[in-house]
Amino acid sequence: YKTLNVIVGTRVSMKTPFKFAICVLSPLLLASIALGQQDYVGRFDVYAGYMYLRIPLLGLGQTGFNTQIGMQPAKWYSLGFDFSEGTGDTVLTTTMLKSSVQQLIGAQLAPLKSAGLLPANYEPVVPLHSRSQTYAVGGKINYRHFRAVTLFVNPDLGVIHEATILHPSPTDPIAVALVTQLAPSRTKEEYTCFYGVGGGANFSVTRRLLLKVHVDFVRDHLFSDILNWQNSVRFSVGPVFQFGKDIAAQ
Repeated sequence: YKTLNVIVGTRVSMKTPFKFAICVLSPLLLASIALGQQDYVGRFDVYAGYMYLRIPLLGLGQTGFNTQIGMQPAKWYSLGFDFSEGTGDTVLTTTMLKSSVQQLIGAQLAPLKSAGLLPANYEPVVPLHSRSQTYAVGGKINYRHFRAVTLFVNPDLGVIHEATILHPSPTDPIAVALVTQLAPSRTKEEYTCFYGVGGGANFSVTRRLLLKVHVDFVRDHLFSDILNWQNSVRFSVGPVFQFGKDIAAQ
């Protein structure tokens, strides 16, 4: 997403979700040191939990939910579908845009600054509301060496749908004019592919109930007309219910 800068008050810190995860997982990590055969591995599983998506380029943090449906053809790998949705707010400035767009805007503002119609340090800022939806299908490699925890790693390949609404201040006609130029309807919406890698752990709570912690690192090029390539981090945590034929002996 780069003509867009970040206001400190709009940043959503990662510290709270990570502190929460550490508090929840610490006793489970200690319990999972015990080695041994897992007594039940269901053919199918369903997951739903809290999701936090961080896009550093935009200083944007989104909160929402993540859900997954999986099937285990064998103990060591899984196949499934992943969907997540989240919303968040940030403030966009020209420093977030690709260089060609920054130069275009700079050339438009230069005469106004030279004539004294704008302060020399003027930079337009535009509040933004964003909603992200991700869709992915793929595999996951499982490591079941511990009785109470399963570690996993997965490739990330899917599609992201991003919808943004720009809210320029009506008291800043320059920002209004720039938004009209970049997004005449004051909205931008796009689907694009993403790729990356993820991983995490499933902690046994009961025979069929697990607690999943999942982190993904992905890269995409949303709104390529105005933004550079960007990296994102997605953190999710929540319960998993496994059911169906027991494949623990496979």
